[in-house]
Amino acid sequence: MTHEEIIESIKEQYSRDLRKQLVKSLLEHEKNKDQAAIRSGYQIMNQIFYYVLNKLGWTIADNAEKWDSSPLDIMSEVFPKLETTQWFAQQHLQVKRGIELKMAEEAK
Repeated sequence: MTHEEIIESIKEQYSRDLRKQLVKSLLEHEKNKDQAAIRSGYQIMNQIFYYVLNKLGWTIADNAEKWDSSPLDIMSEVFPKLETTQWFAQQHLQVKRGIELKMAEEAK
């Protein structure tokens, strides 16, 4: 699937208001440190993110040579202000660590 097809697919499944509300809820729960609500919100975002990764065929192994932020770019485009959440920052860190590990393995 192309980026545009993935974006349209998510937009068809989740209304604009629902997407905005998901991000707003995440930000609110992160601010209030409501762990149960944070876990629930992260679980929803992770499911959508895994869908994006799957449809792109994106893996750390294939993207270790160069930084490819396509999955996170798609998520940012579909979910306004998602990049301001801790969830987004964590995804960025996980991908970066994974790429660093893969590059370290290849350097051996």
